[in-house]
Amino acid sequence: MKRKLTVGNKVLFLLCAMYFITYIDRVNIATAAPFMQKDLNLSTTEMGIILSAFAYPYAFLQIFGGWIGDKVGPKKTLTIVGAVWSVTTALTGMVSGIFTAIIARVGLGLGEGAAFPTATKAMSQWLPKDKFGYAQGIVHSASRLGNAVTPPIIALLIVAFGWRESFFIMGVISVVWMFIWMWYFRDNPKNHPKMTAEELENLPPYVSKSEQSKIPIPWKALSRRILPVTFVDFCYGWTLWVYLTWLPSFLFTSYNLDIKNSALFSAGILLSGVIGDTLGGVISDKIYRKTGNLKLARRSMLIVGLTGSFIFLLPTLFVHNLTLIAVSMSLAFFFLELCNAVLWAIPMDIAPKHAGTASGMMNTGFGVAGMLSPVVFGFLIAVSGNWQVPFIMSIVLLGVGVLVTLTIDPSKQLTEPDLPIDKINPETKIGV
Repeated sequence: MKRKLTVGNKVLFLLCAMYFITYIDRVNIATAAPFMQKDLNLSTTEMGIILSAFAYPYAFLQIFGGWIGDKVGPKKTLTIVGAVWSVTTALTGMVSGIFTAIIARVGLGLGEGAAFPTATKAMSQWLPKDKFGYAQGIVHSASRLGNAVTPPIIALLIVAFGWRESFFIMGVISVVWMFIWMWYFRDNPKNHPKMTAEELENLPPYVSKSEQSKIPIPWKALSRRILPVTFVDFCYGWTLWVYLTWLPSFLFTSYNLDIKNSALFSAGILLSGVIGDTLGGVISDKIYRKTGNLKLARRSMLIVGLTGSFIFLLPTLFVHNLTLIAVSMSLAFFFLELCNAVLWAIPMDIAPKHAGTASGMMNTGFGVAGMLSPVVFGFLIAVSGNWQVPFIMSIVLLGVGVLVTLTIDPSKQLTEPDLPIDKINPETKIGV
């Protein structure tokens, strides 16, 4: 008998589509970069500044965006920010120089800043706890698939229509997703017309927006628990941003590939992340179900992922062979992406009632890395004329990330004792 697709899985599919689209919208500029540089007469350093402009509002909106998602709800929040990133994606195709390009990228960062923390809030309401890692793995696999297909798709659009038109087309696709989300999603799973009692029984208790507003956020305790995760996310994000922003240019410049071949090689490398994202979440959840040890399940995947990426990035410092570098960077990216689902699952483990805010705190590390990594990478290339030099920083930070991982303990959930005693309602056992 064919198993019926649950409403929760359909919501998860919609979120996968969002992650897929938003990543194309944020990294398509990497493929268009050589053409933008030529048409707008930009230096490598200036292009690095444009590439990093997205990350500034993206980083600063993580915590606030997650808080808004907690308070307002995922339906309205993702509808509004979806409209913002759709328009700014299209406007990127109208830039005339470094100033307008920075404005467009800042607007895109504003639109996407609240998206992933709010999506995490939606997952915490629509999925059972033992599928948190799986869900984060699937949605981030979709984002990495977006990474992988972006170079060839955008390259084809550029060849067929032009680099400006490639941004217009993606803006239209983003608007379509926004309307579908607004039509289908409900903040409370119980209110969905297709929801069954059987599926609802397996979901976490729903916390309404009015109840959520009565639960004070324990900022100090939450910050203390999430800060190590934020730092590991920074170490992870530094290297990821290198892949997202400079990989096509690296292959284009260092190995004299044309746009089609550099796009294909980039896609091949980035596809390894799709597998890594899925496996990281699935394996972590499997370890948790088998051992009941959440700390082991989450820590082990982070250590394996960061260490593996550290090892397989080393050849970039010593080897200049396209095939070997492509294989090595693919393996490094695969191991790096084993970490992604786990990093997003840990805030859900620690603070399920504040999943949006907690995940926003965590992903601030990724945002800050995005502010610094593309600019520093571009600057070091411009100064040294050597692509190997900036890879050293990535390798060092991956090693530091392994050490900080040892301080993370997601098994201790943030509960009532972490709240001020005068904020606890003895009858409901929740904050008032």
